Amino acid sequence: MPAAPGIAGLRLLALAGVLVGGLLLVPLIRGTALRALARSMLAVMGVRVERRGPTLKPGSLLVANHVSWLDILVLMAASPVRLVAKGEVGNWPGIGTLAGFSGAIFLNRARPKQLPHTVGEVAASLKAGRSVAVFPEGTTFCGITQGRFRPAMFQAAIDAGAPVVPTSINYDSTAAAFIGDDTLWDSVRRVAALRSLTVTLVTAPALRPTPEADRRALARAAQTSMGVAGYRLAA
Repeated sequence: MPAAPGIAGLRLLALAGVLVGGLLLVPLIRGTALRALARSMLAVMGVRVERRGPTLKPGSLLVANHVSWLDILVLMAASPVRLVAKGEVGNWPGIGTLAGFSGAIFLNRARPKQLPHTVGEVAASLKAGRSVAVFPEGTTFCGITQGRFRPAMFQAAIDAGAPVVPTSINYDSTAAAFIGDDTLWDSVRRVAALRSLTVTLVTAPALRPTPEADRRALARAAQTSMGVAGYRLAA
Protein backbone atom coordinates (compact mmCIF):
# COMPACT_ATOMS: atom_id res chain seq x y z
CA MET A 1 0.00 0.00 0.00
CA PRO A 2 1.47 3.42 -0.94
CA ALA A 3 2.40 6.01 1.65
CA ALA A 4 0.62 9.32 2.00
CA PRO A 5 1.58 11.98 -0.57
CA GLY A 6 4.90 13.61 0.23
CA ILE A 7 6.10 10.85 2.58
CA ALA A 8 8.41 9.30 -0.02
CA GLY A 9 10.17 12.61 -0.60
CA LEU A 10 10.59 13.21 3.11
CA ARG A 11 12.03 9.74 3.57
CA LEU A 12 14.54 10.23 0.78
CA LEU A 13 15.65 13.54 2.30
CA ALA A 14 15.99 11.91 5.70
CA LEU A 15 17.96 9.03 4.19
CA ALA A 16 20.32 11.50 2.51
CA GLY A 17 20.81 13.29 5.82
CA VAL A 18 21.58 10.08 7.69
CA LEU A 19 24.00 9.01 4.97
CA VAL A 20 25.84 12.33 4.86
CA GLY A 21 26.14 12.41 8.63
CA GLY A 22 27.29 8.81 8.73
CA LEU A 23 29.84 9.19 5.96
CA LEU A 24 31.37 12.19 7.67
CA LEU A 25 31.97 9.95 10.66
CA VAL A 26 33.00 6.86 8.67
CA PRO A 27 36.62 6.81 9.95
CA LEU A 28 35.23 6.62 13.50
CA ILE A 29 32.35 4.23 12.86
CA ARG A 30 32.92 0.68 13.96
CA GLY A 31 30.96 -2.12 15.57
CA THR A 32 27.81 -1.05 17.35
CA ALA A 33 28.03 2.48 15.93
CA LEU A 34 27.96 1.14 12.38
CA ARG A 35 25.02 -1.11 13.29
CA ALA A 36 23.20 1.91 14.69
CA LEU A 37 23.72 3.76 11.40
CA ALA A 38 22.29 0.83 9.41
CA ARG A 39 19.29 0.73 11.76
CA SER A 40 18.77 4.47 11.30
CA MET A 41 18.80 4.12 7.53
CA LEU A 42 16.15 1.41 7.70
CA ALA A 43 14.05 3.41 10.16
CA VAL A 44 13.92 6.58 8.06
CA MET A 45 12.81 4.45 5.09
CA GLY A 46 9.92 3.03 7.11
CA VAL A 47 11.42 -0.46 7.26
CA ARG A 48 10.75 -2.48 10.42
CA VAL A 49 12.95 -5.49 11.23
CA GLU A 50 11.74 -8.49 13.21
CA ARG A 51 14.12 -11.23 14.32
CA ARG A 52 13.41 -14.86 15.13
CA GLY A 53 15.60 -17.82 15.98
CA PRO A 54 18.94 -18.32 17.73
CA THR A 55 21.34 -15.42 18.23
CA LEU A 56 24.35 -15.41 15.92
CA LYS A 57 27.53 -16.42 17.75
CA PRO A 58 30.92 -14.87 16.84
CA GLY A 59 32.86 -16.78 14.23
CA SER A 60 29.77 -18.05 12.35
CA LEU A 61 29.18 -18.20 8.61
CA LEU A 62 25.74 -16.71 8.04
CA VAL A 63 24.23 -17.85 4.72
CA ALA A 64 21.12 -16.04 3.53
CA ASN A 65 18.76 -15.81 0.59
CA HIS A 66 19.09 -12.62 -1.44
CA VAL A 67 16.10 -10.43 -2.33
CA SER A 68 17.09 -6.78 -2.19
CA TRP A 69 19.79 -4.18 -1.60
CA LEU A 70 18.04 -3.81 1.76
CA ASP A 71 19.42 -7.23 2.75
CA ILE A 72 22.81 -5.60 3.28
CA LEU A 73 21.44 -3.04 5.73
CA VAL A 74 19.31 -5.66 7.49
CA LEU A 75 22.30 -7.93 8.12
CA MET A 76 24.54 -5.03 9.15
CA ALA A 77 21.85 -3.83 11.55
CA ALA A 78 21.23 -7.25 13.08
CA SER A 79 24.72 -8.49 13.94
CA PRO A 80 28.39 -7.52 13.65
CA VAL A 81 29.34 -9.31 10.43
CA ARG A 82 31.67 -8.97 7.48
CA LEU A 83 29.71 -9.14 4.25
CA VAL A 84 30.73 -11.00 1.12
CA ALA A 85 29.23 -9.04 -1.77
CA LYS A 86 29.64 -8.64 -5.51
CA GLY A 87 32.14 -5.98 -6.51
CA GLU A 88 29.44 -3.68 -7.88
CA VAL A 89 28.09 -3.14 -4.38
CA GLY A 90 31.28 -1.32 -3.46
CA ASN A 91 30.36 1.37 -6.01
CA TRP A 92 26.85 1.93 -4.70
CA PRO A 93 26.39 5.42 -3.20
CA GLY A 94 26.47 5.34 0.59
CA ILE A 95 25.67 1.66 1.05
CA GLY A 96 28.85 0.52 -0.69
CA THR A 97 30.98 2.82 1.40
CA LEU A 98 29.38 1.65 4.63
CA ALA A 99 29.77 -1.98 3.61
CA GLY A 100 33.42 -1.36 2.85
CA PHE A 101 34.09 0.20 6.23
CA SER A 102 32.37 -2.73 7.90
CA GLY A 103 35.09 -4.93 6.40
CA ALA A 104 33.14 -6.23 3.41
CA ILE A 105 34.86 -8.70 1.11
CA PHE A 106 34.04 -7.75 -2.48
CA LEU A 107 33.98 -10.45 -5.14
CA ASN A 108 35.20 -9.75 -8.65
CA ARG A 109 33.00 -12.15 -10.59
CA ALA A 110 34.93 -11.41 -13.79
CA ARG A 111 37.98 -13.09 -12.21
CA PRO A 112 36.92 -16.54 -10.99
CA LYS A 113 40.56 -17.49 -10.35
CA GLN A 114 40.46 -15.13 -7.34
CA LEU A 115 37.73 -17.22 -5.68
CA PRO A 116 40.13 -19.49 -3.71
CA HIS A 117 41.79 -16.39 -2.26
CA THR A 118 38.40 -15.03 -1.21
CA VAL A 119 37.46 -18.37 0.38
CA GLY A 120 40.74 -18.23 2.29
CA GLU A 121 40.02 -14.70 3.48
CA VAL A 122 36.58 -15.76 4.73
CA ALA A 123 38.09 -18.77 6.52
CA ALA A 124 40.70 -16.56 8.18
CA SER A 125 38.00 -14.21 9.47
CA LEU A 126 35.99 -17.12 10.85
CA LYS A 127 39.08 -18.56 12.58
CA ALA A 128 39.70 -15.14 14.12
CA GLY A 129 36.21 -15.22 15.64
CA ARG A 130 34.58 -12.77 13.26
CA SER A 131 31.24 -13.70 11.70
CA VAL A 132 30.84 -13.47 7.93
CA ALA A 133 27.59 -13.16 5.96
CA VAL A 134 27.25 -14.41 2.40
CA PHE A 135 24.48 -14.75 -0.21
CA PRO A 136 25.23 -18.16 -1.76
CA GLU A 137 22.60 -17.79 -4.50
CA GLY A 138 24.92 -15.27 -6.14
CA THR A 139 22.11 -12.93 -7.20
CA THR A 140 18.70 -11.71 -6.08
CA PHE A 141 15.45 -13.67 -6.38
CA CYS A 142 11.82 -12.73 -5.77
CA GLY A 143 8.87 -14.66 -4.41
CA ILE A 144 9.07 -18.40 -3.80
CA THR A 145 11.73 -18.73 -6.52
CA GLN A 146 15.17 -19.50 -5.18
CA GLY A 147 18.54 -20.02 -6.75
CA ARG A 148 20.69 -22.99 -5.86
CA PHE A 149 23.22 -22.28 -3.11
CA ARG A 150 26.69 -22.23 -4.61
CA PRO A 151 29.09 -24.29 -2.48
CA ALA A 152 32.37 -22.34 -2.64
CA MET A 153 31.99 -20.27 0.54
CA PHE A 154 30.89 -23.31 2.53
CA GLN A 155 34.44 -24.59 2.15
CA ALA A 156 35.57 -21.64 4.29
CA ALA A 157 33.39 -22.87 7.16
CA ILE A 158 34.76 -26.40 6.79
CA ASP A 159 38.36 -25.16 6.76
CA ALA A 160 37.75 -22.93 9.78
CA GLY A 161 35.64 -25.44 11.71
CA ALA A 162 32.99 -22.71 11.93
CA PRO A 163 29.23 -23.12 12.42
CA VAL A 164 27.00 -22.39 9.43
CA VAL A 165 23.83 -20.45 10.25
CA PRO A 166 21.09 -20.67 7.56
CA THR A 167 19.15 -17.40 7.56
CA SER A 168 15.99 -16.45 5.69
CA ILE A 169 15.20 -12.82 4.85
CA ASN A 170 11.46 -12.37 4.36
CA TYR A 171 9.71 -9.19 3.17
CA ASP A 172 5.98 -8.57 3.40
CA SER A 173 5.89 -6.88 -0.01
CA THR A 174 7.36 -7.78 -3.40
CA ALA A 175 8.13 -4.06 -3.82
CA ALA A 176 11.28 -4.73 -1.80
CA ALA A 177 12.71 -7.01 -4.50
CA PHE A 178 15.68 -5.69 -6.48
CA ILE A 179 15.91 -7.82 -9.61
CA GLY A 180 16.16 -7.73 -13.38
CA ASP A 181 16.70 -4.32 -14.94
CA ASP A 182 16.01 -2.43 -11.71
CA THR A 183 18.33 0.45 -10.91
CA LEU A 184 19.30 1.12 -7.31
CA TRP A 185 17.66 4.55 -7.45
CA ASP A 186 14.37 3.17 -8.79
CA SER A 187 14.31 0.51 -6.07
CA VAL A 188 15.08 3.02 -3.30
CA ARG A 189 12.23 5.26 -4.49
CA ARG A 190 9.83 2.31 -4.67
CA VAL A 191 10.60 1.31 -1.09
CA ALA A 192 10.32 4.90 0.12
CA ALA A 193 6.85 5.14 -1.45
CA LEU A 194 5.46 2.23 0.61
CA ARG A 195 3.32 2.99 3.65
CA SER A 196 5.42 0.50 5.61
CA LEU A 197 7.66 -2.49 5.03
CA THR A 198 8.42 -5.31 7.45
CA VAL A 199 11.35 -7.65 7.02
CA THR A 200 11.63 -10.78 9.15
CA LEU A 201 15.08 -12.27 9.73
CA VAL A 202 14.82 -15.94 10.71
CA THR A 203 17.90 -17.89 11.80
CA ALA A 204 17.83 -21.69 11.84
CA PRO A 205 19.91 -23.79 14.25
CA ALA A 206 23.57 -23.81 13.28
CA LEU A 207 25.06 -26.60 11.19
CA ARG A 208 28.46 -27.74 12.46
CA PRO A 209 30.55 -29.26 9.66
CA THR A 210 33.30 -31.77 10.36
CA PRO A 211 36.72 -31.43 8.67
CA GLU A 212 35.66 -34.22 6.28
CA ALA A 213 32.39 -32.52 5.28
CA ASP A 214 31.55 -32.03 1.61
CA ARG A 215 30.84 -28.39 0.75
CA ARG A 216 28.13 -29.30 -1.79
CA ALA A 217 26.28 -31.45 0.71
CA LEU A 218 26.67 -28.69 3.32
CA ALA A 219 25.24 -26.12 0.90
CA ARG A 220 22.22 -28.34 0.22
CA ALA A 221 21.66 -28.93 3.93
CA ALA A 222 21.86 -25.21 4.65
CA GLN A 223 19.36 -24.33 1.95
CA THR A 224 16.97 -26.99 3.18
CA SER A 225 17.31 -25.70 6.75
CA MET A 226 16.67 -22.17 5.59
CA GLY A 227 13.44 -23.26 3.94
CA VAL A 228 12.30 -24.98 7.11
CA ALA A 229 13.15 -21.82 9.06
CA GLY A 230 10.54 -19.93 7.09
CA TYR A 231 11.65 -18.53 3.72
CA ARG A 232 8.92 -16.63 1.96
CA LEU A 233 8.19 -13.33 0.23
CA ALA A 234 4.63 -12.09 0.36
CA ALA A 235 2.80 -11.17 -2.80
